[in-house]
Amino acid sequence: MAADRTQPATRRPRLGGIVVPHQAKWHQRWVAALVYGLIRGVAATLRFRLHDEAGTFAAGALRKPIIFCTWHNRLALCLVIYRRYLLRHQPDRRMAAMVSASKDGALLARILELFGVQPVRGSSSRRGSQALRELTAWAERGYDLAITPDGPRGPCYVVQEGVVSLAQLTGLPIVPASYQLGWKIRMGSWDRFQIPLPFSRCDVRFGELFRLPREAGAAEREALRQQVEDRLKALTRD
Repeated sequence: MAADRTQPATRRPRLGGIVVPHQAKWHQRWVAALVYGLIRGVAATLRFRLHDEAGTFAAGALRKPIIFCTWHNRLALCLVIYRRYLLRHQPDRRMAAMVSASKDGALLARILELFGVQPVRGSSSRRGSQALRELTAWAERGYDLAITPDGPRGPCYVVQEGVVSLAQLTGLPIVPASYQLGWKIRMGSWDRFQIPLPFSRCDVRFGELFRLPREAGAAEREALRQQVEDRLKALTRD
């Protein structure tokens, strides 16, 4: 009996062994525009307060490209914060950010584009090595990079190895960032995603800029991963 060669309908096409990311459909582009407008509208009502205990900004350390590192459940305002505290003073800066290659990632990628950010599609589970190479290429062009180290599937507040690999490949320093909202909706998703409510207080916290060594064995890489996690957790107030 001949083997059944029918491929599952849900499988994404591959080109030369390369995973092709999902692209935003027309309805996702419409939703992305709506979400973008809502984020901008709500952010305009927030009372921002910066906590820069490490003096990262005062030291002028952010003149060169960085890896902007924040938790997945803080995605709602991360680009607003990037604009407010970096682009406002250095308008020539540009950013590339890792986004899942999934269907949901296609929506987020479109939102990033509306914010002027270059999306790079990939995650720890799909297209990860390709995405790291693409991010490295953007870093070589002088772009800042952004990554949610506990995404896209968690566990919440547990840093995965991707950010360690990215810092080692690019040689860029990591700037951990988080924020605390006075009023918010907390979703029931794996990351307990936080949605800011209008007129809330938003306390923004940046940690000390730090670099990871280019070479490290397995044990040292685990120690570096834990260091990133500890620094982000120290900035996080729920």
